[in-house]
Amino acid sequence: DGDIFTSILPLGDLFNEFDSVGYTEKVGEKVGEKVGEKVGENLTPNQTVIIRSITKNKYLSAKAISDEIGISARKVEENLSKLKKSGVIQRIGPAKGGYWNIIK
Repeated sequence: DGDIFTSILPLGDLFNEFDSVGYTEKVGEKVGEKVGEKVGENLTPNQTVIIRSITKNKYLSAKAISDEIGISARKVEENLSKLKKSGVIQRIGPAKGGYWNIIK
């Protein structure tokens, strides 16, 4: 239509995972299977997705996590800080070249 570009992306199972009713429960179950039951209990949806990303690749930076999950780098950093303070994760090594360790 002239200067307008339209794109359609089928979401399939991805959409069902992000539905407003079961989002935290479904993601929490997946994370719980990998890192233990306590991780999914008191986390926000963003924190749960961050933990899932770290589970897949412990070397991710806040910027890389931001790009992967689609929230701002600042919000990722805030959530990482909260996760560290609550003892869920810890950073091993320097900001560049270090990695994330999931404690709980």
